[in-house]
Amino acid sequence: MIKSHIFSTFFLILKNGAVLALMVCSVLLICSCENSKLKETGINGQFIQVLGVAQDGGYPHINYDEEWKNFLEGNISRELVVSLGLIDKESGQRWLFEATPDMPRQLHMLNSSLKSEKNIVDGVFLTHAHIGHYTGLMYFGREAMGARGVPVFAMPKMKDFLENNGPWSQLVTLKNIEINPILGDSVCRLNDQLSVIPFTVPHRDEFSETVGFKIMGPERSALFIPDINKWELWERSIIEEVRAVDYAFLDATFFKDGEINRPMTEVPHPFIEETMSLFQDQPEEVRSKIIFIHFNHSNPVLWDKRLGDSLNVLGYRFAKTGDRFPL
Repeated sequence: MIKSHIFSTFFLILKNGAVLALMVCSVLLICSCENSKLKETGINGQFIQVLGVAQDGGYPHINYDEEWKNFLEGNISRELVVSLGLIDKESGQRWLFEATPDMPRQLHMLNSSLKSEKNIVDGVFLTHAHIGHYTGLMYFGREAMGARGVPVFAMPKMKDFLENNGPWSQLVTLKNIEINPILGDSVCRLNDQLSVIPFTVPHRDEFSETVGFKIMGPERSALFIPDINKWELWERSIIEEVRAVDYAFLDATFFKDGEINRPMTEVPHPFIEETMSLFQDQPEEVRSKIIFIHFNHSNPVLWDKRLGDSLNVLGYRFAKTGDRFPL
């Protein structure tokens, strides 16, 4: 685990225990009221539901016996790989963002929010071809569900990858899935209330391009960027993009440099510290739009409540499986 010096950045706000306690209580009260309102509002209309928050390898992680021991002893909770559900209770439709290795459980969660007699899901949006984001498509195949014509929304390179590489190509030829092509910065209208816009972001594009999504509802909108190399490598300003929406689910794979025992240049992501530094001069109404997601098992926010509370006080939020956000 990461040693306690990782929290030195936040010790200044811990100097006055009484002030911190008051701030934390205030934040928790506000969040409690807000979450209650979110869930109440979302139930009757269009909303996003968080279905997973972990990086591709999940949590506990492969080859980390101590994490599995802690999980089996009830000391930590298992976290599903990052995914969002988009639900429209008025139309009776629901979509999935990412097809993760945990997709069977996540589809069950989605169906628990809105059951459909027609199909298992109205569509799946894919960001890119890394294992935590598309391999769940295998469950639509003949070895598992044997689905018929599940719509999969994919960018050109992602579409080509699925159509021309096994075993994914078999899903196409057997018509388990039906690929719906999408293009960057083009509006994909789902119904009268919901639209999605994909946009490319810099990432390790070994097999496909990488995109984020802007999800637009009748009253609110959200960014979903679970993977990106570094904010400064993107031609857009993440600050302006966050300002333009109501929620921003942002890549929080790692907390800081040196977190894992291999060169972090091999797996570039914006550290939470870097994102916070970018937004430190922004008002709280902007910072509070950020909802960190896609946590690597090494990220201390998964297991250190003090750190999470400290960042909450600064205005940031963390995605939790089951959270709902009305649109």
